[in-house]
Amino acid sequence: MKDDTKEKRRPGRYFRYGILASLAVLVISLGLVLTPGPPPEAPEPAFSERARAAALAETLQLRTTGSRLADSVSGAERQALLRTVTLLTTQARALAAPDQNAPGQKTSDQGQSATSAASGTASGVPSASAGGTTAGPDSPAGLVAALSASGGQRLTDAEASDGGMARLLAAVGTAQLLQASSLAPAVGAAAPPAPALPVTAPLPVTTPSAGAQAAGEDSCRAAPAASGTAAEPVAPTATPEGALAMTVKTEAETVYGYQVAVARLEGAAADSASQLLARHEAVLAEAEALSRAQCAAIPPREAGYTLGPLFLESPASGLGSLEAGTLPVYGDLVALSDGSTRQWAISGLLAAANRAILWGADPGPLPGIVVNTAQLPELPQDGRGQDPTAPPAPPRQSDAG
Repeated sequence: MKDDTKEKRRPGRYFRYGILASLAVLVISLGLVLTPGPPPEAPEPAFSERARAAALAETLQLRTTGSRLADSVSGAERQALLRTVTLLTTQARALAAPDQNAPGQKTSDQGQSATSAASGTASGVPSASAGGTTAGPDSPAGLVAALSASGGQRLTDAEASDGGMARLLAAVGTAQLLQASSLAPAVGAAAPPAPALPVTAPLPVTTPSAGAQAAGEDSCRAAPAASGTAAEPVAPTATPEGALAMTVKTEAETVYGYQVAVARLEGAAADSASQLLARHEAVLAEAEALSRAQCAAIPPREAGYTLGPLFLESPASGLGSLEAGTLPVYGDLVALSDGSTRQWAISGLLAAANRAILWGADPGPLPGIVVNTAQLPELPQDGRGQDPTAPPAPPRQSDAG
């Protein structure tokens, strides 16, 4: 007889092979499904965050350079460098505010985050020091040039940043440009060039004819009606129209203050006041032109404004206080506007801060922002428990002179 035992076993063997193959396919499929894929790339930070990070990185670099240079000199030059270090320290603390950090980000990681995120500015070119590969200027004159360049870049970035960040960047840039101009003569360096900013009105300032003015008012009244809102005067609130109205009102008060001061000042001070009076009258006309273009209510000019007795006793100091008082107004306009209006406001902020210094007023480390520096966050500490960006120790007694 023929032995067919092996042939009878073959179907069962094939069946087991099929089961094992199916299990293998199932295991492999599950493995492919359960294996995590590569993590998604983090989205690119917004422009405002990149601009803030670049500003922080460069400010820290300038502060470190200023501290190093201050340790190598004495006397008046050292004092000027220490003032620069103090200014940059305050600005770095403002730029490293907690609400600007990513959730859960450690403060000690701020410098690294700033360096890695500082890859985009308004010009598309990162700052030289933001990459963390340069040692910074090796002379006080180089620090003046770098400080001026940083200030100009901050103002440029402010034009394209979001509201509050635009105001902060404009404040930092304005103060850095002012400090560069102040530091230059103290260290024997050439005065830095003026930044390339728009200094003229974005709209032609002309007195409209009665017909044109009526047509403009009709179009402004029609615009709110189309959207279902009442065409009422805009109160000075946190709106572009309100910020423009406050700018017009403040400039009108400043014009009146200069008119009073010109009659009480003498010599060169009177000449300067007369020239700046003409400038403020032009700025007031520019602000009114911007208001008309944006259908914003224009506060009526008043015959006079109240001036304190101290203003009449010391007109020069009074003008400094007036100019310093315009800084928060321009800061608000920077934050609440955009486009050509923001460019105009940034130029106005820088000009007002320069005029405040001319009359002996201090615009502070953040012109345009009312801030309590004691409430700013502290900067990270190094491994020895020391703040690497804290102002250096007070000057030695031998350096006082």
